[in-house]
Amino acid sequence: MNVPNKLTLFRVILIPFFVFFMLFEPESFTFRIIAEVIFCVASITDMLDGKIARKENLVTNFGKFMDPLADKLL
Repeated sequence: MNVPNKLTLFRVILIPFFVFFMLFEPESFTFRIIAEVIFCVASITDMLDGKIARKENLVTNFGKFMDPLADKLL
């Protein structure tokens, strides 16, 4: 598995944590900050996976399918 696909999978793995911290204690400032950090990390991985895949010619069918799916889930 190449680096862009690993970044995409990492983003998918972050989704349940993001949802948990957003919904479990909605009034908790700490949980909101954690959710925001998770969202920022996920956004950065989204930016990086595509750039790396195109630059290093690592575009795969898995990435073409999972990247937009991960975007929609997040």
